[in-house]
Amino acid sequence: MRKFEKISKSEFLKDVPDANYDDIILPKRSTLNSAGYDFYSVISFTLSPGERRVIPTGIKASMNSNEFLSIYIRSSLGFKWNIRMCNQVGIDADYYNNSENEGHIFVCLMNEGDKVLEIKKGDRIVQGIFMPFLITDDDKTTDIRMGGIGSTNKGDDNNE
Repeated sequence: MRKFEKISKSEFLKDVPDANYDDIILPKRSTLNSAGYDFYSVISFTLSPGERRVIPTGIKASMNSNEFLSIYIRSSLGFKWNIRMCNQVGIDADYYNNSENEGHIFVCLMNEGDKVLEIKKGDRIVQGIFMPFLITDDDKTTDIRMGGIGSTNKGDDNNE
């Protein structure tokens, strides 16, 4: 089943101790023909030129095993402010409810512009689009995710 959920209150407060769990807003589309589900910031923050910051969302996403959630910066932040996502992330179906962080979706934003960006709690910051994916006919992958962010890289020489 494809849906968004809040992570548990205990996980949220572990990751974002100064925030209010009740301020989490589930992602939603703005218009009938919008592809993306807008994610809302659970914290207020500023992002100075050259600065990057990891932003918690308080959200996890459940989806079918042949899908992923692609996350994009909102076009207005990219176009008007030159804000970029550092993790250029796609959330895999098996990230949901992983043992390390329940599937908590984080985004990393970078200000490549020349002005300070101010985000208020409740502002829309990124958007997610559910997408199907294909695998090769000779795919033999049998490994199972055992953790959260970076867990599929464990044991690689050049990834942490």
